[in-house]
Amino acid sequence: METKQKNNPLHGVTLENIVNHLVAYYGWEKLGELINIRCFNYDPNVKSSLSFLRKTPWARTKVELLYMKSLRDIAKAEKLKIAKNNEI
Repeated sequence: METKQKNNPLHGVTLENIVNHLVAYYGWEKLGELINIRCFNYDPNVKSSLSFLRKTPWARTKVELLYMKSLRDIAKAEKLKIAKNNEI
């Protein structure tokens, strides 16, 4: 039986997908500024970041929160774009 998690926005999203999304959205440099951890600032790559984040709950929490913020920002930008198009 499949359990649905309506209130969990991270359900079904892998940590690798989250890191890849953040890198695509912010880039490594900005990501390192937003979350000041070594794996984002010195020779950053997805593999080393995943290894660190899987072992470090506080860092993973920060990454997950930034991911959810980026999704909200994208949704907000999309709403503004739609609103502007409707005004024309």
